[in-house]
Amino acid sequence: MSKPITGVASRRGFIKTSAGAAGGLLLGGLPGILSARQAPAVVASDAARPTADWGLQIGDVLADRAVIWSRADRASKLIVEWSLDPSFSQTRRIVGPHALATSDYTARLDLTGLPSGQDVYLRTMFQNLDDESAESEPVTGQFRTRPRRGSGVRFVWGGDTAGQGWGIDPADGGMRCYEAMRAVDPDFFLHSGDTIYADGPMKAEVALADGSIWRNAFLDAVPEKLKVAETLQEYHRNYLYNLYDDNVRRFNAQVPQIWQWDDHEVTNNWSPSKDLSANAAYTEKRVQTLVGNATKAFLDYGPMRWNSQVESERVYRRVPYGDALDVFVLDMRSYRGPNTHNRQSTPGAETVFLGAEQIAWLKRSLLQSTATWKVIAADMPIGLLVPDGTDAQGRTRYEAIANGDGPVLGREFEIAEILRFIKRSRIANTVWLTADVHYCAAHYYDPKSAVFQDFDPFWEFVAGPLHAGTFGPSAIDDTFGIDVVFNKAPPSGQSNLPPSANYQFFGQVDIDARTHAMTVALKDSTGARVYGKTLAPERR
Repeated sequence: MSKPITGVASRRGFIKTSAGAAGGLLLGGLPGILSARQAPAVVASDAARPTADWGLQIGDVLADRAVIWSRADRASKLIVEWSLDPSFSQTRRIVGPHALATSDYTARLDLTGLPSGQDVYLRTMFQNLDDESAESEPVTGQFRTRPRRGSGVRFVWGGDTAGQGWGIDPADGGMRCYEAMRAVDPDFFLHSGDTIYADGPMKAEVALADGSIWRNAFLDAVPEKLKVAETLQEYHRNYLYNLYDDNVRRFNAQVPQIWQWDDHEVTNNWSPSKDLSANAAYTEKRVQTLVGNATKAFLDYGPMRWNSQVESERVYRRVPYGDALDVFVLDMRSYRGPNTHNRQSTPGAETVFLGAEQIAWLKRSLLQSTATWKVIAADMPIGLLVPDGTDAQGRTRYEAIANGDGPVLGREFEIAEILRFIKRSRIANTVWLTADVHYCAAHYYDPKSAVFQDFDPFWEFVAGPLHAGTFGPSAIDDTFGIDVVFNKAPPSGQSNLPPSANYQFFGQVDIDARTHAMTVALKDSTGARVYGKTLAPERR
């Protein structure tokens, strides 16, 4: 295995410092600041030191706290040091939780007591459980806490990483979209789902149409990627594979993240009724067993703040970001009914998509929000048809919300309820962001063009894939009056193109500090802008 980078170039001038570079004086100005750790009197052997070659991640940043995540190579204890000074002259050291085999040696710490709107510099280490003097080399990172009022915001989003058998090819520059996103200096990144492809085995080499060879590296280090994931370890190692990419690790150490999930964290198009009995790739046919393993792996590797014990595995949540922005993260996977023909004329168990509790939470949260913009982060688009085979009657099953032209039917009942509520509650400035369909697009939903008309117009922007096969464009459904203002997809008749074909896309959002105007750009893996739209906030 190649040794991952342990430092990160700072977007604000942060220069990597060694573990011994920080001074040893106890300095004032910050509550609870401790002196930098002194070198141990007894030097541990290299064999006793854990390693943390897979970097760190920062997640769910608030004004005064952030989740700090890292992974070791053995049972150990996470140590986090932080400072407001890139030289670490004033440093606080926190002894964190154990990293054990049950979590694939991952650990996280909810770092609290941080000042708002400031740069925070990090070092993470792992300590040998039997020898406190044996610590890993530090991994460095840096992020900015949630801004104070009156600050602008920039963030990026996208989905679909390491899909359709396209892994890390160093000759193609690795996962290049992550470097392009890092280069725009975002405050945070919203991962819209399909963080892994647990159902997408990789081959060492794939012949391309132009006669060249795509080579998936690191399969010797992560052989679990050679088959579909079924066991907890196999799900864990799908996440680990992505961390072998240099671009991903640099990105993770610098850009805070907000994660949600979709289907490929478990298996393609899964719902609780998924039938794997005829799928020869799986020896484990019980979908709920796969879901259990996949859920734990997602929560172990995602830099998320876990929910309370009332619902410890809950993914949907609100992440506030100053007075300009609230992000409402949906979970369109965990509570859904089966994938059916999706044209039921009345709501029922088969039409559940978000579920009553999540919808009630979203309504309450939208009403409580005082932010100018309310971004609804959805893991699937509203008006695009996403088929999932056929049912016993030969009718098309649908994976997402849309089910064909006409009145509100099936899963559309829940979306109609939400859109109607937003209108009648006079909630302004909602924008939907999503991924899933492996091309980028801008959609405008207009009640004047819709069959269902009891809603205010709104925009939906689609980004992705970040590093996966490319498809599309999808057919549309007129129920909510979708207007495809823009899309960019592979040429007609071509699909599952490799990342080297440059049909990988991410989205970028800039909210102006003074006017709160929102500019949305869709960009490719070179950072080139392929579409842009500026939205002026409505005042109500």
